[in-house]
Amino acid sequence: MAKDLNAFRNERILTLVEQGEITICEAFIMMRKSSSPTTKGDVEISREERIAQIQRELSLLIGLKSVKQLIQEIQAFVEIQQRRISVKLNSEPVVLHMIFKGNPGTGKTTVARIIGKLFREMGVLSKGHIIEVERADLVAEYIGQTAQRTREQLRKAYGGILFIDEAYSLARGGEKDFGKESIDTMVKAMEDQRSDLIIILAGYSKPMEDFLQTNPGLNSRFPIAIDFPDYSAFELFKIAEGMLKQRDYQLNKAARRKLFRIIEDMKKKDQSNFGNAREIRNLIEKSIRKQAVRLVKKQQSSRTDLMEISNEDIGEVLEV
Repeated sequence: MAKDLNAFRNERILTLVEQGEITICEAFIMMRKSSSPTTKGDVEISREERIAQIQRELSLLIGLKSVKQLIQEIQAFVEIQQRRISVKLNSEPVVLHMIFKGNPGTGKTTVARIIGKLFREMGVLSKGHIIEVERADLVAEYIGQTAQRTREQLRKAYGGILFIDEAYSLARGGEKDFGKESIDTMVKAMEDQRSDLIIILAGYSKPMEDFLQTNPGLNSRFPIAIDFPDYSAFELFKIAEGMLKQRDYQLNKAARRKLFRIIEDMKKKDQSNFGNAREIRNLIEKSIRKQAVRLVKKQQSSRTDLMEISNEDIGEVLEV
């Protein structure tokens, strides 16, 4: 239905707002544009076309080649199992709980949202939404409250994805910590609600590996592990350009050269704690503010002036 596609488009726009890639004002403008007819002639846009749109959204993400390939493999596996069931052939169990390993700002949450939408269209999930939580959302301070708190988050996520960031923090206190109770509650839910719930545990690679070793039973329940590599300097530069383009800004030649050098320096300077796309977003937002300070001193500004980010707007890497 046309309404379904409008809802899909609006959901994508809201995702961009949540990621900080567009402003609320820009979102309203995009939503107005998306309210135009969503059918081709009088033909309803099909499920296959909606899936193709989601696949394009995944393919347009900068970098993440190995991640995209694995998602495509998972999608193909699910599709074939559905076909086998339809012709009464034996099928493999479709267990889609996942481990996402990688540094911050490498696209884990973005990919999780795309997976939710993809599996909703494929009929694996009834809603496809994502509930993002961390330890404080699951673990309480007193006996008996953790299970209740965890079940509440699971209830919210039912029909979609429960995304647990820094999941290894659930085991940081050892056997007596209430985090273990949260893990046990989740494991039970994975058995009871396996048909319409996906749990994704996410976090830094090494702590996630240590976490899984402390609880060997989790490995069998999370059969899909996806490694999110850090972006290269060039990929981060393309991400920066994309963020600016979505906001109707562009770099002049000098600013392009300077931004690339800054990104290279940022990666070299602090490889262990570098925030990848998050750091780039902060840098872009700061450059936009600096441009505003520069332009507000002028009584008039042309369209080009308002769009152009200059060399001085980018600033020095040590100021970021």
